[in-house]
Amino acid sequence: QVHTVESGGGSVQVGGSLRLSCSAGGTISMINAMGWYRLAPGKQRELVAAVNSENNTKYATSVKGRFTISMDNVRKSVDLQMDSLTPEDTAVYYCTAGPPYSYRTENWLSWGQGTQVTVSS
Repeated sequence: QVHTVESGGGSVQVGGSLRLSCSAGGTISMINAMGWYRLAPGKQRELVAAVNSENNTKYATSVKGRFTISMDNVRKSVDLQMDSLTPEDTAVYYCTAGPPYSYRTENWLSWGQGTQVTVSS
C-alpha cells in the first residue's frame, strides 16, 4: 500500500509564491510517478502537474510557466513550486503517487488528504 502526505499550503497575496511538498510512504518501491491535482469550489478536479522517474513533466495550461514540479525518485517525494499566484489558483491541492503507468493514464495508487491554497487580491 502507498500513502501520501502533503504540506506547505497556506494563504498568499496575488503575485506571491508557495511551495507544496509531499512525501510518500508504504511500499514506495512501486512509485515511479507523482503528481498534483487541485479542486476548487464549483469546479472539476484538474491535474495541475505530474512527473515521472525519467523526469518527464506535464502541466495544466493554466499553470505553465508559473508552476514547477520536481520529484526525488529516491525519497519518493514531490514538490510543487508555485509562483505568480492568482485568485484562480485558490483550491485544495492533492498529491498523488503511482507506478509508471500513472503518469500516462492518471490512474494513481494514492491520494493525499489535501492542503488548502488561498490566493487573495
